[in-house]
Amino acid sequence: MNKETTTSAYQASLKSLDTEEGIDLAFYRPIGYAWACLARRLGVTPNAITIASIFLGIGAGVAFYFNDLWVNVIGIILLVWANSFDSADGQLARMTKQYSRIGRILDGVSGDLWFFSIYLAICLRENVTSDFFSAHTWVIWVIAVTAGLCHAKQAAMADYYRQFHLYFLKGEEGSELDSTVQLRRRYAETPWRGHFMGKLTLWFYTNYTASQESLTPAMQTLRRTLREKYPDGRVPQSFRDEFRRLSLPLMKYTNILSFNWRSIALFASILARMPWLYFAFELIVLNSILIYMVCRHERICRRLTDELNDGKFN
Repeated sequence: MNKETTTSAYQASLKSLDTEEGIDLAFYRPIGYAWACLARRLGVTPNAITIASIFLGIGAGVAFYFNDLWVNVIGIILLVWANSFDSADGQLARMTKQYSRIGRILDGVSGDLWFFSIYLAICLRENVTSDFFSAHTWVIWVIAVTAGLCHAKQAAMADYYRQFHLYFLKGEEGSELDSTVQLRRRYAETPWRGHFMGKLTLWFYTNYTASQESLTPAMQTLRRTLREKYPDGRVPQSFRDEFRRLSLPLMKYTNILSFNWRSIALFASILARMPWLYFAFELIVLNSILIYMVCRHERICRRLTDELNDGKFN
């Protein structure tokens, strides 16, 4: 395979340059592509890579419990390795067309399990090593639970905005954007008998999507307006271009709320022997970015809805 063909295949394994983050493009995506190519040769599925990443991420959490620099460095390496697998599973899925809703859910669950183990390790570690937290053991647990709930919402909304952007950039085939209306219909049509795991998975995914939609009322109004005006799904290219122009500057915020900057803050706090600082970063910095991102995106959606109703894109 020549260099030009390899470059083309690598680029095809990416979601979109609009939504890719600089650190991913420079580091994780090339490594992920190498893992994906190896997995394809060996017949390894994307879901198998995701499951492997779960064990690596949990191993990182265990290593972060210890107040030992070199053990913590091993934990950092394991978490970086886990995220390279997280990149590889999506790239392999795009290379081999092995898409599935279960794979998408499993991909999200893997990150949750990584950070659950990391949060648990930080709490147990602080209760042993910190004079304040050992004297007030409940405090770090309350902070961790609050930070974890915020983390889940931050990651969910970053993913939702990214998928919405991809929907207008690449269409339905290039996006994993769903709606609760369609998901609930599919849930109602799916029998429990013979489809227990599929229906249970669909229940969780429907509620996950509903939680994303609940924070984006203006976006949902825009989606309804588009369905009413273009029932055949043929949204004018002029609208797609305008949405991309307005949405593109917000993609950097979705990337900040994803793994890379979060992990940098985590690694810094672990190496500084003050793991609790990571929770402060999530609660203060990342929540501020989330609120700003939601407000900006809702304003864009209201503007575009008004322009659609005024006939600008007819």
